[in-house]
Amino acid sequence: MGKSSKVTTRTLSRMKQKGEPIAMLTAYDYPSAKLAEAAGVDVILVGDSLGMVVLGYDSTVPVTLDDMTHHTKAVVRGAERAMVVADLPFLTAHLGKEEVLRAAGRLMQEGGAQGVKMEGGEAIVDAVRACTAAGIPVMGHLGLTPQSVHQLGGYRIQGKDAEMARRILREARMLEEAGIFALVLECVPEELAREITGAVSVPTIGIGAGRHCDGQVLVYHDVLQMASDIRPSFVKTYAEVGKQIVDALRRYVEDVRERRFPEEEHVFHSPEVQAALYGGRGGENG
Repeated sequence: MGKSSKVTTRTLSRMKQKGEPIAMLTAYDYPSAKLAEAAGVDVILVGDSLGMVVLGYDSTVPVTLDDMTHHTKAVVRGAERAMVVADLPFLTAHLGKEEVLRAAGRLMQEGGAQGVKMEGGEAIVDAVRACTAAGIPVMGHLGLTPQSVHQLGGYRIQGKDAEMARRILREARMLEEAGIFALVLECVPEELAREITGAVSVPTIGIGAGRHCDGQVLVYHDVLQMASDIRPSFVKTYAEVGKQIVDALRRYVEDVRERRFPEEEHVFHSPEVQAALYGGRGGENG
């Protein structure tokens, strides 16, 4: 697959068949999408995690469809090769089929996404089926589903006991039958993720799900540690960008306060204006 080839659902299916790992990353705006694109990311997820890492909420629940559409449009403008998938916000997948189709259609038609992601299992199968029947690519999401964090009692590993593991596996098969093109598995035991990856034909994308998924996804701000105070154990930090940004901004503030900025190289001059204002005296006090 050439670097310039647009990633599609068929691309991801072929990657699973060939055993080629899929790299997915969240992005929430144009510059982060441009950087992810330049790095060669296969899929950019406009996650509703933007509620916490961009908008300052304490969960994903307050994020609206307007929020998701706005940020999806910005990401799409920065992505050429990568496939852009947008999260359906809280409750949307549990509404009637018409509401689900309207929301998913808006993320694709107005937002420009090439697919949508829905959290949940058996309860959303009909919504998934309605979207896929309408030609809307759907990515599933099982395990820890952040939109249900209050019901789950916090951000906890899911599927640790045999009964819950069997339920997640069953729901993975149900979502596959409903037509999903890929499945995110979040915060589940590695053994369960490995079993699901082998049991379904669609690619699995892990986040805190171990080493045997068909791909991995992390949050942009976690990878770079940029204004992120949360460091989950499953996250690998690749740069301390936040510290570098604060240091640079602090030096800027100091330069302004000490009148070291702007310097001569940062200003513009006009001899004509100088002559008109100061009579050729070289300045106000010349």
